[in-house]
Amino acid sequence: MALDQIVDGLSEVSCDVLVIGGGTAGPMAALKAKLKNPKANVVLLEKANVKRSGAISMGMDGLNNAVIPGYATPEQYTKEITIANDGIVDQKAVYKYAQNCYKIIEELDSFGIRFLKNENGDYAVKKVHHIGTYVLPMPNGETVKKALYRQLRRARILISNRYMATRLLKSSDGRIAGAISVNTRTAEILVIKAKAVILCMGAAGRLGLPTSGYMFGTYENAANSGDGYAMAYHAGAALANLECYQINPLIKDYNGPACAYVAGPFGAFTANNEGSRFIECDYWSGQMMLEFYNELLSGKGPVFLQLKHLHPDTISEIESTLHKVERPTRGLFQQGRGVDYRSESIEMHISEIGFCSGHSASGVFVDDNARTTVPGLYAAGDMASVPHNYMLGAFTNGSVAGIDAMEFADSHDFAEFDAADVAMERDRVMAPTKREDGIPPNQVEYKTRRLVNDYLQPPKVTRKYELGMRRLAEAREDMQERMIARNAHELLRALEVQSIMDCADMAVHASLYREESRWGLYHWRTDFPEKDNENWFCHTLLSKQNGKMTSEKRAVEPYVVPIADDERDLYDKQRIRATA
Repeated sequence: MALDQIVDGLSEVSCDVLVIGGGTAGPMAALKAKLKNPKANVVLLEKANVKRSGAISMGMDGLNNAVIPGYATPEQYTKEITIANDGIVDQKAVYKYAQNCYKIIEELDSFGIRFLKNENGDYAVKKVHHIGTYVLPMPNGETVKKALYRQLRRARILISNRYMATRLLKSSDGRIAGAISVNTRTAEILVIKAKAVILCMGAAGRLGLPTSGYMFGTYENAANSGDGYAMAYHAGAALANLECYQINPLIKDYNGPACAYVAGPFGAFTANNEGSRFIECDYWSGQMMLEFYNELLSGKGPVFLQLKHLHPDTISEIESTLHKVERPTRGLFQQGRGVDYRSESIEMHISEIGFCSGHSASGVFVDDNARTTVPGLYAAGDMASVPHNYMLGAFTNGSVAGIDAMEFADSHDFAEFDAADVAMERDRVMAPTKREDGIPPNQVEYKTRRLVNDYLQPPKVTRKYELGMRRLAEAREDMQERMIARNAHELLRALEVQSIMDCADMAVHASLYREESRWGLYHWRTDFPEKDNENWFCHTLLSKQNGKMTSEKRAVEPYVVPIADDERDLYDKQRIRATA
């Protein structure tokens, strides 16, 4: 059979807990579910291969948010994230993460993943955040995925690689019943009945188009095309604060982080073209990115990561992490440019937009048990709404999701779904393969993401968003009526484009709904330039109701950790003021 040739086939399997996404949160969720009930059947579904999938496929250079006794308390961390996210936080979920993450660090250590320690054998935690100390470097972070995979094999988790989930199945009473997937090598359809489903499908990282113009040159892992956001939306789950975009600082033209996180504790800092520091702290927040954006346009840009003032041995230590862990191409890129950190600064820029709770707060709404608004459906990692989650949050909240989902599965039988739903989804999935001629997926994707850049990149202008909505509707018509897939791989890309389009529509709708500016650059509306706590100190929840996209307000739950009035705006005071 020819490579990626389309095969007409449909089969069905069942399991107790289905975990979709084999990156960071997914393997931990599957592992914890299986350990909770070793007799149960747990399936881990991944559209690539779990061995090298997800945002940590090449490793990770550190933990951004480690709450380690002696350095920080759960209360301190909860307060920091609340302030960093402009107060729009359900603290119970953040506090639960902060209480549990140290146990996960110790567990990862037992897997063979090493963290930086001092001469006494204690974790060597570094300060980057505005208030607390939470950053823990990982000298052998390139081993993280290998170590995780060994645990999956040891626990005998059933892994289904090369299957892309496309839609969730529900019963008539609204409970989760399973999922529909397609083989990314043969296009065969696989229906998976499940008592509980955990979505761990990563950020919507391919939403905007990088300034480099390369479609897969994104800040996020380019495989993360927003499939989980789209699936949750079409299943009727609520999605929280999607207007709070992810926008990050990155290396100009490289579309990977300059990693002030790694370099900052060694003395590096973000500087303008005069070599002057202009922000108090390099921890990512919307306000920090607004100051970054303003500096770029002020005549004092470009902006740089400044290392050349450091001792050569210190720079070598930074390079050993930046150039060997997570993104080894970073060193090759700088070498190709002839940039030596000892004599030249690293030019930085601003990333494309995306959805991500890992670096921001836009995700599928979950409570402190990782439960979504659909019974039996869970979410964890970058696509769930716990803000500023990062890799350790994905591991920790994946653990929470796996345990709670297995408890749900143990107390429920399979929910019945309508076979007509499977037939309808099969028709939708296979539609691009039935056309003799048309537009290939990469062209539809490029146009969609170019429109996202043209109309949706902040600052957010109402008239531009209204025009963007029209242009995206035109592109959607082309996608639905004319997009073609000539093999199984193109079908994968065609399905990813549909997720990207759904995320673009959600970005427009959510941004127009919140009529204020909040989170710095992430949600800066020129028509509503001020923060409006009286009317908009709330979550916004977007969902699909009666076939239509709708938004509503949801009150912020009472805080577990109180925030004093003089602390609430600490992250608004990022800019360094000139002194006489």
